Amino acid sequence: MGIVSEEEAIDEFGKLIDKVEEEPLKTTFKNVHQGYMRETLIRFLKARDWNVIKAHSMLVECLRWRVDNDIDSILSKPIVPSELYRDLRDSQLIGLSGYTREGLPVFAIGVGLSTFDKASVHYYVQSHIQINEYRDRVLLPSVSKKNGRPITTCVKVLDMTGLKLSALSQIKLVTIMSTIDDLNYPEKTNTYYVVNAPYIFSACWKVVKPLLQERTRKKVHVLSGCGKDELLKIMDYTYLPHFCRRGSSGSSHHTQAVDCSSVDHPFHQQLYNYVKHHYETQGQAEPAKQGSFHVGFPEPVAERVEMAKTIESELLHKFENCSVGDRKASP
Repeated sequence: MGIVSEEEAIDEFGKLIDKVEEEPLKTTFKNVHQGYMRETLIRFLKARDWNVIKAHSMLVECLRWRVDNDIDSILSKPIVPSELYRDLRDSQLIGLSGYTREGLPVFAIGVGLSTFDKASVHYYVQSHIQINEYRDRVLLPSVSKKNGRPITTCVKVLDMTGLKLSALSQIKLVTIMSTIDDLNYPEKTNTYYVVNAPYIFSACWKVVKPLLQERTRKKVHVLSGCGKDELLKIMDYTYLPHFCRRGSSGSSHHTQAVDCSSVDHPFHQQLYNYVKHHYETQGQAEPAKQGSFHVGFPEPVAERVEMAKTIESELLHKFENCSVGDRKASP
């Protein structure tokens, strides 16, 4: 197509999207771009290395996935009863700790201590997508308005505390959620900060890093210890995730940090009340116990499947060897 610059690619992509005439796709696209169409087109172009045809195909497939799975209504589908939602929050550790000085939301994720063992896969996927949609349709438009400029991405701080070999049993679920993100919420994370990394993570990272695309590798920053000193360069102390406040380095702060992944944290209270309110405005009574909101899982991209298999085989081999060595060394 003779595209020679990013501006031309954006322009050509926009013209192709304008030709989409199916009303359901046009409607759901509005929920995707939230008025920031240019930034949305750029995200999909980046995800496909600025190939307009591939980016167009990716976006159309994303819109069809949204329509086929009624994603536009997922923020009116509460996870009930409330005890089940509490169980999810106790086992799928994620929350909003605050914002960077540039206004980007900071999501804190307890990778090592998330067990994903309190409900079915569908509930965890439903919760994951609801957080994505709340971020994109409520949080980001709000902070964009507050800052007077488009803010369409976030920062994620990944806590590896407690990461164990048994986490391999969750690779399938994590692969499903990461594939959903890759295909339908591309380039929404500006930077990943990894903190409190134990030896097992270092072993994983050596396996994973060469398998990642360069664009993704550049986003991942493995910080020393709890990462506090580095993170304070981009956010205020009050917005540090609770797991990053260890090992004070000349700080006079002594306040106890709140675990933002807790169901009692304002973020999760606001999210849950938002979903419940939208359910009730449809004329429904208090939601009774119901099944999960089933979403069709896209086929994991080949690279992720291969990556998961490589991690599993490499680590099992590594730790089997360690166990054999330990037994030989025992008296």
